[in-house]
Amino acid sequence: MEEIKLNVNGMVCGGCEKRVINAVSTIEGVKEVIANYNEGTVVVKSDIKISEDIIKEKIEDIGFEVKENY
Repeated sequence: MEEIKLNVNGMVCGGCEKRVINAVSTIEGVKEVIANYNEGTVVVKSDIKISEDIIKEKIEDIGFEVKENY
């Protein structure tokens, strides 16, 4: 299983987590999305390779900022 972890700015509550989960879950191949506003992270699990850019775009389209992982 593929796993991508992103750092996300702007999530401040469980509602924010749900918005991110719902948006990212619409991407073909995504099996599980775990959002944690306390840590500012989103973990995406899939059976196929999914471009990080596609996930980032979905998250940014709903108003959150994806930070670069350094």
